[in-house]
Amino acid sequence: MKEDQVVLEEPGFQDEDESLFQDIDLLQKHGINVADIKKLKSVGICTIKGIQMTTRRALCNVKGLSEAKVDKIKEAANKLIEPGFLTAFEYSEKRKMVFHITTGSQEFDKLLGGGIESMAITEAFGDRLRDIADRFNVDHNAVLDNVLYAREHQMELLDYVAAKFHEEAGIFKLLIIDSIMALFRVDFSGRGELAERQQKLAQMLSRLQKISE
Repeated sequence: MKEDQVVLEEPGFQDEDESLFQDIDLLQKHGINVADIKKLKSVGICTIKGIQMTTRRALCNVKGLSEAKVDKIKEAANKLIEPGFLTAFEYSEKRKMVFHITTGSQEFDKLLGGGIESMAITEAFGDRLRDIADRFNVDHNAVLDNVLYAREHQMELLDYVAAKFHEEAGIFKLLIIDSIMALFRVDFSGRGELAERQQKLAQMLSRLQKISE
């Protein structure tokens, strides 16, 4: 085969990195207008994969998106990334993208199976940022300046987080929520609100999992 020959890929095949991070603006090529794309971005949906991971019901709840528009958006997204099943081998290859972030403690890393895993949710607790900086002889101010912080409004902040991670792809390596349960216990107290609290918590965990992927 000559070096300058072009090999055409099979229809629907996508490189793993491309399929995960295709910008939502690509929908314009499939008849989706800019205004509707902006509406999706306003709720933190910034990639084609993000559309596929969001239910029709959730998309219909986005202000300004009718059921007809949502169906058209879903159809356009599926043209860009063909949905379907993976073989166990293909999934194992996908898992090779996962990396681990060390906690600074070898024993703790062992407990976590190598450290804090990417594309997943790891639960822990403790206020130790300055201590960690001391452990690695790093300037406190430099460490603190490299961390973004926000209080409360957890559900609303997730939309901002999703957009921020997409805009500055590769910059952010770790998202820490302290604590994911505290505000839910305050806002939904007593047995009468237990079901709603668990539903909201499940929604938040699901949103976090999608962002991590």
